Amino acid sequence: MSKRTEISTLGHFGLIDRLTDNLETRNSSTVLGVGDDAAVIDVGDHYLLISTELLHEGVHFDLTYFPLKHLGYKVVVAAASDIIAMNGRPTQLTVSLGISARFAVEHLEELYEGIKAACKEYAIDLVGGDTTASTNGLTIGVTAVGEVAKDRLVRRSGAKENDLVCLTSDLGAAYMGLHLLERERIALDGHPNPNPDFKGHEYILRRWLKPDLRTDIIKALEAEGVVPTSMIDITDGLASDALQLCRASGCGMRLYLERIPIAAETRAMADELNADPIVAMLNGGDDFELLFTVPLEMRDKVLHFGGIDVIGHVTKRGCVLVTPEGGEIPLTAPGFAHREE
Repeated sequence: MSKRTEISTLGHFGLIDRLTDNLETRNSSTVLGVGDDAAVIDVGDHYLLISTELLHEGVHFDLTYFPLKHLGYKVVVAAASDIIAMNGRPTQLTVSLGISARFAVEHLEELYEGIKAACKEYAIDLVGGDTTASTNGLTIGVTAVGEVAKDRLVRRSGAKENDLVCLTSDLGAAYMGLHLLERERIALDGHPNPNPDFKGHEYILRRWLKPDLRTDIIKALEAEGVVPTSMIDITDGLASDALQLCRASGCGMRLYLERIPIAAETRAMADELNADPIVAMLNGGDDFELLFTVPLEMRDKVLHFGGIDVIGHVTKRGCVLVTPEGGEIPLTAPGFAHREE
């Protein structure tokens, strides 16, 4: 190795592009590999969807304030959300663990309580995995499997000019929930009997610790006969994920700031922390909501679902955030960086 390139110079998505450049497809059943929320495999009468998540203690979660049961629940949502983003239904899950000597059997049973609860909630079968020793903390690898009818598969790459840009719920709450937990952790560090103050912040805590998997949206789309032209789940922040969708589709977007929902609880927490709720909305992470596009003529059908906001439209080029005064701010995407990153 004569040359050394620092990973930080490429960034998360640049690294993926670098490592997967010029990958060859050798099997006719491989419909879609790297480059979307899930891989797509042709299994005859439908498509099989596969996605993987890898989470490390100290990078993606802090067990100081993240109960193992909630962590187990969230890792299922994180993996299965990628299946949802392809307009599919998650069906199976495998979980692999790297475990240090710090953990007892009872700890892992608590983790699996959360995994089993999420699987029950969303009708997913836990079908396997692996465990191995680790020298440092806890590592969790989750592979989600799902299925979708061939005529209902949705990729990131199908957005068309003048399509409406739709969002399934408010953004930034999970990010504020994380910062609330961080604040209390720092404030109570070393206290013999810590008693964090979470009163009035239940909503943002739930959004971070126990997010929803938007299976309801997929069912509603099917019931109304709507197939989005493109879709992505919001895990890295609205700005980053909107740019990913635009890059895949070769298009631009105009997103209107006043149309993007931010919960009152998110704004209140931002005020407490002297933070900007718009930054949380644009660059926060782990919302697990869906950003999707539909043709203009489907507007009424989509709004009939309830809980869907039309926040903009697709353009030929350029991704901008339009302020209430009509100003245009180019979207940039540092993406979601977990606390220790």
